[in-house]
Amino acid sequence: MRLRALLENDALGLRLLGGGDELDRGVRGVMTTDLRDPSRYLSGGELVLTGLAWRHSPEDSEPFVRILAAAKVAALAAGEAELGAVPDDLVEACARHRMPLLAVHESVAFATITEYVVRQVSGERAGDLAAVVDRHRRLMTPGPAGGGPDAVLDLLSSDLDLPAWVLSPTGRLIAGSAGDLPPGAGADLAREHLAATRAGRRAPYRVTAGTTTYSLFPVGSAAAGEAADVRADVLSDWLLAVEADAGDWPAERLDLLQGVTQLIAVERDRREAARTVRRRLAQEVLELVQTGAAPAEIAARLRVAAPVLLPGLGAAPHWQVVVARVAWGEDAAEDTPRDAPGAGRIAQSLLEEILADPAGAGTDIGDRIAVAHTGGEAVALVPLPAPVAGAPADTAGAAPATGAGLDAATLLSAVGDPLAAGLGDDGRLTVGVSAPVSSAEGLRGALEEARHARRVAAARPGRVCAAGHDELASHVLLLPFVPDDVRRAFTARLLDPLREYDRRHRAELIPTLDAFLESDGSWTRCAQRLHLHVNTLRYRVGRIEQLTGRDLSRLEDKLDFFLALRMS
Repeated sequence: MRLRALLENDALGLRLLGGGDELDRGVRGVMTTDLRDPSRYLSGGELVLTGLAWRHSPEDSEPFVRILAAAKVAALAAGEAELGAVPDDLVEACARHRMPLLAVHESVAFATITEYVVRQVSGERAGDLAAVVDRHRRLMTPGPAGGGPDAVLDLLSSDLDLPAWVLSPTGRLIAGSAGDLPPGAGADLAREHLAATRAGRRAPYRVTAGTTTYSLFPVGSAAAGEAADVRADVLSDWLLAVEADAGDWPAERLDLLQGVTQLIAVERDRREAARTVRRRLAQEVLELVQTGAAPAEIAARLRVAAPVLLPGLGAAPHWQVVVARVAWGEDAAEDTPRDAPGAGRIAQSLLEEILADPAGAGTDIGDRIAVAHTGGEAVALVPLPAPVAGAPADTAGAAPATGAGLDAATLLSAVGDPLAAGLGDDGRLTVGVSAPVSSAEGLRGALEEARHARRVAAARPGRVCAAGHDELASHVLLLPFVPDDVRRAFTARLLDPLREYDRRHRAELIPTLDAFLESDGSWTRCAQRLHLHVNTLRYRVGRIEQLTGRDLSRLEDKLDFFLALRMS
């Protein structure tokens, strides 16, 4: 459709403020945003709707319009509800960049304009598309009157017999029309979507999970292209999964699904904007902690953050700190990788997604998490309920365990595979988790603890690794930093004779040694654990001592064997 068609529709009530000689521009879609930099969601030809929440001063207009012009959008439509009138600085910026500018009266909902544009762009080519978009205002209106993405998906299911789900990059269910997906299907679909996007395949992506075929449509992704864009977008954007094979669909039906993804992108942008306040709080606390601010000042900022993250709590909660880093290429193998451009923001998006539903428990706590970033590192401030009464905290401010804290061992269990697919063959994510703390003094220590734990995770193999505070008080902290050649030589000297004997005689000396040490050298407990007679166990231990020249009654030799097993 042409831009002038919007002005000719009296029902929309739009006023032209500039760009009258550009009214023959084609409008290919519509996007609503209040982000300062929406470029990642633009592909060209859009009518951009904005409520001007991004404008804090007249100087903000020029960079915003410059970004839109570079993305080759069709026009900008600014709402008058926030400021009463479109500011002159925005009018002047649009004139400089030859960007048509429309004013949207406060009585006109953005959803009305969106509905009209989507219907005009695609409706005449698909009767089923018009049937969906005609009800857009009811579907996407915030509050009780609107149904959000679930209502859009319900229409796909009821009117077009297309069961559909909106998933996060890790496979977390955001909205759905036909109940839950089969167990594990969400993660499988997310993994395939991330891999296909990184490979530059053309959407929609056809995927088979189990015996069911799905078609995957990106939501909010920038156009496939440079690796830098993929890194920034693929690890944070949603996807629409439809239970159908879109390979033989006509163009009209594909247009329908593309229109639906545009509607869902509005909700995605809204949720993204809602994170702004929490991010700002986390950034302020992080800066205070890192600059050595007085505990009283940090405590005051935490009191401000508590009601935002846990409204109605009444008392200041306990806190837990989670640190994450992403790296690519050679830097991914380093303990302290060089920060790639944008790495901090990517880590921030990943950490917000991971913490939205830790370990895939089905409990969305994303609105309780505040995540900041500094350099290439993301830092999450996680509020926790107060510990069980009567369980004392230590002098460093660490809160007693309540079962409510995040556990590094399970934190990535539900998202590791999809994230690894998104990171690709050369990317890496490492995460460290602190113990819960109950005071500003403890928060500084928790940040350092989480960073140390992340370094332990970085020393491990794998694309996605995490470590917790419980691993910093034992040999586990030291082992990852032993040079590889030293580790190999040490374990070979102690364990290779046993491995060779087991290979030739199937004697199970290595499992016996491990069980003996785990039983603290108790003959009775070890024999029961292995379901052996004590005499058989004594024979095996004697053979271990004979082959290695060590004495398992000596503490030093027990310790050497223990470390060798852990490093092997």
